[in-house]
Amino acid sequence: MGPEHAIAHAGVSTTVAPAFQPVLDQIAADIAARPGRGRPADYIPALAEADTRRFGMAVAELDGTVYGVGDWRRPFSAQSITKAFTLALTLSLEGEALWEHVGREPSGNPFNSLVQLEYEHGIPRNPFINAGALVVTDRLHTLTGDASGTLRAFLRAESGNAALDFDEDVAASEAAHGDRNAALAHFMASYRNVGNPVGDLLEQYFRQCSLEASCADLALAAGFLARHGVRADGSALLSRSEAKQVNAVMLTCGTYDAAGDFAYRVGLPGKSGVGGGIIAVVPGRCTLCVWSPGLDERGNSVAGVAALDRFTTLTGLSVF
Repeated sequence: MGPEHAIAHAGVSTTVAPAFQPVLDQIAADIAARPGRGRPADYIPALAEADTRRFGMAVAELDGTVYGVGDWRRPFSAQSITKAFTLALTLSLEGEALWEHVGREPSGNPFNSLVQLEYEHGIPRNPFINAGALVVTDRLHTLTGDASGTLRAFLRAESGNAALDFDEDVAASEAAHGDRNAALAHFMASYRNVGNPVGDLLEQYFRQCSLEASCADLALAAGFLARHGVRADGSALLSRSEAKQVNAVMLTCGTYDAAGDFAYRVGLPGKSGVGGGIIAVVPGRCTLCVWSPGLDERGNSVAGVAALDRFTTLTGLSVF
């Protein structure tokens, strides 16, 4: 199947898609010529030695056709990208009741801040700062009995990659340096906003963040957000309204305290991780994942943000 064709998948129809491969090739050339790639996440020892020259990018259409460039099939540590998927899974099981435990507003503070959580009586500002993600993982673990396993099964099914798995070394590295996350979890438990034992929750959370996947895997796995909640097999994970909610929170909160700049430059819902990956969604058209492990001071991939900026500029695809 060629890059230009009409798409009808899972009840979703679109116009003819652009030819993505030439766009990706152009972006890769542009990125290769850019000086400065940022620094890897050195506060997680297992990620500190990542090669900042690495770059990969994939685009997945609604029917599962995937285009890629560079290291687009090389697995990397998904880290906080997984928070978008645990949010969607929890919302699919719990619905509106989830928002009693976590807010939907941008934080304006670092992703691991304790100060804001105290001001707001143990209710995290949004699902993508660490405190909010811990609450969502706690809810998913209560609902399923195995939050990280549920996430892995979902990503394997949506990506078609049955080998997708956790990196136990990364999980152990995060656990050994996870005192601030433990403090957040204990603080929220004091407000009865964590239902599981903190030790169990932290184990689930660190395993969740250690999941390894490629740009191709994550672009495909995020496809349900472009299909308005419809999974790859045609079943509905989320209602159209719920998919809109997840995309909206990704746009306003998905790139830590740089969400405003990301919306300004890229104009798409996105979720980044300190492993250097970013997923992005063009509702009704396609999903993307870009990876380069060099980060800016706010924890977002320098080359990744630049690549997504170029993508929306070259294609004219954005939510604005």
